[in-house]
Formats: sequence, structure tokens, C-alpha cells
Amino acid sequence: MLGNIIVVSGVFLLGTTMSVIEVQADGMNSGVYSTDEKPYGLTYGEWTAKWWQWLISIPQDVNPVGDPTGRYCGQNQTGPVWFLVGTSGGTAERTCEIPAGKAILFPVLTTECSYLESPAFKTESDLRTCAKQAQDAGSRTMAASINGTQLKNLEDYRVDSQLFDLTFPENNLFSTPPGKTKAVSDGFWVFLGPLPNGNYDIDHSGSVLDPSGVNSYNTHAKYQLTVKPINSTDPI
Repeated sequence: MLGNIIVVSGVFLLGTTMSVIEVQADGMNSGVYSTDEKPYGLTYGEWTAKWWQWLISIPQDVNPVGDPTGRYCGQNQTGPVWFLVGTSGGTAERTCEIPAGKAILFPVLTTECSYLESPAFKTESDLRTCAKQAQDAGSRTMAASINGTQLKNLEDYRVDSQLFDLTFPENNLFSTPPGKTKAVSDGFWVFLGPLPNGNYDIDHSGSVLDPSGVNSYNTHAKYQLTVKPINSTDPI
């Protein structure tokens, strides 16, 4: 088993100034944190671990990954960073509202591997090999855009996490036996500073073509994202 692969929506904003926190330009995409920054005091790798912990904690029947409309976009969202998801295969078109002032983290392609899912793995090195192999299994294509403008150089946003705690609940997304375990992730992530109030059309797609056929898949997600003032009576 090469772990669980999820493709999640990408977001990019041009021609606006990010608010609430300062985002240093990474030379590729304005408003996107560079992978060596520490948004809100945590590394990219630490935030990717939090994203996986959030995702896995949500039962399958209300998990946003399997949501075709965006109904569960706000499920268990807490803290300064809003997590976006895409699909584990196929196409989804979603409508989602998020509060103003939230940074946004999403993977374009990502994998996690854990001891609970793969009992034969005994070391952190085993897990890291699993996650890396799933990402490098074959030819890879990625795209993300907002309002038709493409996010550039997605290959440069690859991040691997530290070893982190992960708890699989009953009826979890991957139908894994419930329990606590250790995991790592590897993938291509984008971390945006808070977006100005307004509406955004977000489109992303990703695919992996594995010659063995084990890890081949295609996915496509579209979001109609609205960033709303914290006080809902304020105009957007």
C-alpha cells in the first residue's frame, strides 16, 4: 500500500493586497507564502500535518472530500487557517463561504502514510519512502487557477511533514480500522494569506499516470468561493 492520495483545490489571487498578516513574496506567486516561511509560527510541514489531522478526524458521511456541492466546506474549521479540499477522484463543483481574515491552505496533490494503514511499516523511514513513492509513481500533471489566471511553478511547492499523530475515527474517509497512529505526508501545497472580501472562481486539476496502474488517477475540482466579513451585515 502506498498510502492515501488526495487532490485538493488550488487558489490564487492577482492584483490585490493581502490583509491581516504579511505575506512575503516568494518570487513566483504574489500572496503565497514561500515554503521556508512560518505562517502563524508554524512551518509548512507542521501545517500540512494539521490539515491531515483535520481531514481524517471527520467521518466519511460528512467529510468535505466526498462532498459534491460544498455543503461540508465549513466542517470542523477552527483557528486562523481555513483548509480546502478537492476530491479523491472525479469532478466536484462546490460553493463555499469562508470568514474574512482566514489564511487558506490546500494541497494540489498530497499523500499520507501511517503505521495503522500499513502494519508492515516499522520505522519513520518506511513511512517516508511510502509517501514519496506515491508522489513519484509516474508522470504528474497539476494546474490551479482563480478567475482563469494560472498559479505558477506548482512543482516548487513540495513539502514533506514531520512525523505526526493521527487518529482514525469510526467511519473514516479511508475505511481504515479506528485507532491512533503515526503518519507522514508528502505533496505539493499552497498557503495563501487572507483574501480580501469578495467572490472567486477556483479551478484545479491533477493527475498521476503510474505505469504499473497502482496509483493512476485523475481529479478535477471547481469552487465558487466567497470571502465574507466577520460581521455578516457588512457589505462584501
